[in-house]
Amino acid sequence: MARPRSPEDPAAYPEPCSRCGEHRQLANRWPDGSVCHLCRRKAFRTRGTCAQCGHEGILPGVSVDGATCRTCSGIRLNVDCRSCGAEDELYSNNRCWRCALGALVDEALTSADTGEISAQLVPLADALKSMKRANSGLTWIRQAHVQDFLARLAATEHVTHEQIDELPSSPTREHVRGLLVVHGALPQRDSYLATFNDWLGDLPARLSNSEHRNVLDRYIRWDHLRKMHANAPVTRGMFLRSKQTLTVAVDFLNWITDEGLDLAGLAQDDIDVWASGGPTTRLLAERFLNWARKNRLVETDLKMPRHKRGTAPRLGILEQQSASERLLDPSSMDPRDRAAGVLILVFGQQLEHLVRLKWEDVIVRQDAVVIEFGGEPMTIPEPFDEVWRTLYANPTNNQTAAHPSGDLVFPGYRPGKPLNPGYLGDRIKVMLQARAARLGALNELTKLAPMVIVAKALGYSATTLENHARDAGATYARYLGVVKSLAKDATLGIRVHDL
Repeated sequence: MARPRSPEDPAAYPEPCSRCGEHRQLANRWPDGSVCHLCRRKAFRTRGTCAQCGHEGILPGVSVDGATCRTCSGIRLNVDCRSCGAEDELYSNNRCWRCALGALVDEALTSADTGEISAQLVPLADALKSMKRANSGLTWIRQAHVQDFLARLAATEHVTHEQIDELPSSPTREHVRGLLVVHGALPQRDSYLATFNDWLGDLPARLSNSEHRNVLDRYIRWDHLRKMHANAPVTRGMFLRSKQTLTVAVDFLNWITDEGLDLAGLAQDDIDVWASGGPTTRLLAERFLNWARKNRLVETDLKMPRHKRGTAPRLGILEQQSASERLLDPSSMDPRDRAAGVLILVFGQQLEHLVRLKWEDVIVRQDAVVIEFGGEPMTIPEPFDEVWRTLYANPTNNQTAAHPSGDLVFPGYRPGKPLNPGYLGDRIKVMLQARAARLGALNELTKLAPMVIVAKALGYSATTLENHARDAGATYARYLGVVKSLAKDATLGIRVHDL
């Protein structure tokens, strides 16, 4: 979203800008009048075909016919790059942003030993030079820590994931690694598995009992890592689940030690005391207990109390309607966040799943917007389709080298990766709580059709939806009906347009 402008100041600047009409500090006096700094910058960045002579290039002038070039408008601007000769906004030394970026990239990635950029790093150099927003590339590459990392990279004879792992850990390291992968200079690797292995490093040290450290090592090796390798690539959900499970397992084993108990001698009363003596996350020790029973490390009749299902908060029908109003207000949030909110509130989608959507899964037609979740196309009902039309016309985060294919609907800040679900959930909190909205929507969706059909269409298992079929509130159809009537309110400013 555009950065808001500071308030104008008529007292300090009595003469208004001839273009925007606002009272701000003036930058130039041109044939058509005085212009402020923002309008001057806008003139530098206006490109196209001159409305009067047909010249292709920078169009700083305005006329009744449209934007005009320097010659036709009589405006004198230095926009001729001395390096490439193109008309463009200049950055420094009479060079445009793109040429300045190219020079910095070459300097940063050139090996001090050979005086050349290694063949392996050429794809990275080309990607950085060709990003759509050269000014963003310059801002990034001019940072001292980025320069230092790229210099280390350039000095590496043959870049591998293992060699990058040996460089100082930092967000820059992982960002550059991602760029190398996306642009074919490095092979793909299971990033969540690698992160999980790094996280495991000091986990055993948190156990005070050496025997328990051996048990934990077996549990990690033969349960978690075995499952991760069998289900590669590891998903974010599996990664987070394993981290939480192991964290609780460590707490459980330390509790056994602190209570003077023995793992092999645990009784059901001990399990009950553990489960009732802390937060409900203690119940996650059930996963470790199940593994321990299977491996005869504890008595086989021990059972962890089960977490009671159906206790998570759900949005009721009135809260859903209120959230719908906020979703349909174009000024509430940026189009990306509103589009995600639609998929949660209307189709009960999980953040983990929706961020992986690709534009090939979305069809935007004049009469409808269709999305495929689990193999079946689903039409986004009016007026929610307008939110998706807006996002389709203005996709996000596609101006840098991080996402060359542009196929992700919700591209993240890591190259080639979708937006982090947790980050997206935090962004839309002002509009709705993702989990509560999803559960509320699923409760209503299960009333529309047989659960098997709904599950297939939305990418859920029928068993999962069976758990949402109970205790449903007002009908989903009535909820959408109310939303449609709200959309007719002129104050919302909703209008379905053709792309």
